[in-house]
Amino acid sequence: MPNFPPAAPICFLLLILCSSLSGQSFSDLKPSPQQLAWQDLEFGVILHFGTNTFLDREWGDGTADPKVFAPTSFDPEQWMRAIKAAGAKYVVLVAKHHDGFCLWPTEHTDYSVKSSAWENGHGDIVRQVSDAARKYGLRFGVYLSPWDRHEPKYKDSAEYDNYYVAELQELANNYGELVEFWLDGAGSEGHVYNFPRYIENLRMYQPNTLVFADAALFEYGDIRWVGNEEGAIPYENWNVLDRHGYLRWRPVEADTPLHKKHWFWHPNDEATLKSVDELVSTYENTVGRGGQLMLGLAPDRRGLLPEADVKRMEDFGAAIRKLYGENLIAKERIHNQPLEPAFDGDPDTFWSAPAGSHLAQLEADFSKPVTFDHCLTMEWLDAGQRIEQYRIEAWDGKIWKALAEGHAIGHKKIDSFPPVTASRVRLNILASSAEAHIREFQVFSQSGK
Repeated sequence: MPNFPPAAPICFLLLILCSSLSGQSFSDLKPSPQQLAWQDLEFGVILHFGTNTFLDREWGDGTADPKVFAPTSFDPEQWMRAIKAAGAKYVVLVAKHHDGFCLWPTEHTDYSVKSSAWENGHGDIVRQVSDAARKYGLRFGVYLSPWDRHEPKYKDSAEYDNYYVAELQELANNYGELVEFWLDGAGSEGHVYNFPRYIENLRMYQPNTLVFADAALFEYGDIRWVGNEEGAIPYENWNVLDRHGYLRWRPVEADTPLHKKHWFWHPNDEATLKSVDELVSTYENTVGRGGQLMLGLAPDRRGLLPEADVKRMEDFGAAIRKLYGENLIAKERIHNQPLEPAFDGDPDTFWSAPAGSHLAQLEADFSKPVTFDHCLTMEWLDAGQRIEQYRIEAWDGKIWKALAEGHAIGHKKIDSFPPVTASRVRLNILASSAEAHIREFQVFSQSGK
C-alpha cells in the first residue's frame, strides 16, 4: 500500500497551488528587461523591397520571375542615413513578403535573390542591410511572412512548417542579434500555422528577440499590433493586455507607411508622400501615447530611397528635435534636489512618490514666468504601469488651473493645450495603484515654431 503523507500537508499544498493559479491584477504585471529596452527605442522603420518594387504591385502572387529583381544602384547605407536623420532607432527588413520571394540566398528555394539578375545571383540583401544598420548604430530585425503564395509545400501544413522553420533558422543564425521578429498573420488560405513551433525555434537562437504579432496571437507575441495602419494608438493605452482572463505585458507598435495607403514603391508617387505636419501628428499619436512608431519606407527600382522621401525623413526628424528639443523645466526651473531625477533630461533616473502612496504632486517652479503649450511625461515602468489618473496644472497666482488630464501615462505621454504663462507647473497624480515613479516631466513651447 502506498505511504501517503499526512492530510494537512496535502491541504497546504493544494492551497499553495490554488493561490498560484488565482488571477493576477493589472498592476502586478511587469515588463521583461527586453521589453523595457525595446520600448526605449520608441521609433523604428520597416523596409519593403522585392519583386513588387519592379512590377508596380502591393501584393505579389508568387508568379513573378526572380530576374525582374534588378536594382541598379543598391545602397542600404543611403537608407540608413535617412532613417538616422529622422530619429529612428531600429529597422525591420521584410526578408520575405507574401509572394515568397526571399531577399537572402536561402538554401531551401530558388525563389530568391540567387535567381535574380542582381549581382549575378551572388548578392544578399539581408546581409547588406543588416551590416548597414549596425554601421549606423541602428538595431536590426526581420519580417518573415508565414503566408507564401509561391512555395508548393504550402499546400501541406506539416511540410510547409518544416520549410518555414528552416528559413527562420537561417535568418536567426546568420545575421546577428535580431531586435524584433515580425509574425504577420495576413492570409492563410485555410493553412494552419504551427506558431508554437515557429517561436520555440526562434527562441533557441534568438532568446532576446521580441516577437511582433496581432493581439489574437496573444500567446506568441511580446509586442501587439495596434489594429490599424493609420499610425494612431487609441487613448487610453495600457501595456497590459487581457485575453480570456490571462494578463500579459504586451506594449503596442503602430505601423504606418511614409506614403499614404501603400508600403512598396510605385512610380510617379510623390503626391502620396505624407507631410511633415502629418508625420509629427503621427509621432504624437503613437510615441506620445506610450507606444512605438513603425514607419514604412520603400526603396525604388534603383535600390535607393527616392530623394523626396529622404528629404521628408530629414525634415521630420528636424521638426521633432525642434518641437521637443528645449525642455523649459530643465532650462528655467529653480533647482530642487529631491525632484531633480524627474527634471534632469536623463531617462535613466527617476523620481518616486512616497512609498505606499496612491496620489502625489510633482512641481516645478520657474525663476521667471514662462509660456508653454505641451507637456511630456514618462513613467518608470520597471515596476509596472502604475498611474491611473493624472492632471497637468499651472498656478495662475491664486489657484491651480487644469491644463490637461488623462489616465494612462506609460512609457511616454504628450499632452497639448492652449499656451499658458506661469511660474509654477505640476503633475498632479490623482490615482496610482502604488507609489508613482516618474522618469521625466518636461514642458515645451511650440507656439510660433
